[in-house]
Amino acid sequence: MSETTFTNIGNSSAEDWDIIMRSSAPFIAALPDRILAHLKLLEGDFGGLPVDRLTHCLQTATLAHHDGRDEEYTVCALLHDIGDVLGSYNHADIAASILQPFVSEANHWMIEKHAIFQGYYFFQHLGLDRHMRDQFRDHAYFRQTVEFCALYDAPAFDPKRETLPLAFFEPMVRRVFAKPVRSIYQRADGELAY
Repeated sequence: MSETTFTNIGNSSAEDWDIIMRSSAPFIAALPDRILAHLKLLEGDFGGLPVDRLTHCLQTATLAHHDGRDEEYTVCALLHDIGDVLGSYNHADIAASILQPFVSEANHWMIEKHAIFQGYYFFQHLGLDRHMRDQFRDHAYFRQTVEFCALYDAPAFDPKRETLPLAFFEPMVRRVFAKPVRSIYQRADGELAY
């Protein structure tokens, strides 16, 4: 496959972008593989918790799945703490950024804000305001995020709790990340530019 030759993106052409899009296709298609590999980096990282971070994510997703949540929601539950590896102080933002093009606005907001909402259960032990989430009380997705933390995130630290393996969730991850539902790369007709 030919390669582009421009040295300044401002001098690129439609033909260049055709080459770039075709060349990028295998990398883009492998996104679920990279997400699953990154999630596995949480394995063995206990950080003083009763379960490692991967088990916590798996338990959160297991609880959501057993409660009848749809695949998108369940994948959000699985990936909610994927940002822990690189974002010790903003892990929820990283998870939300990964998920944003592939999930609903409601599920994106839930993941983006879950760390603040989860703080309701422990911020007081750190000298922080456990009611920090109340700043969002009038937001349309406040109740959904409260429920996510109460039903799935908060109770997912039990070494004896049923925990479905990552392989169980892999097909869901692949389906959710198969095609963006909202992206800056969508044309006016809703089709993706690539």
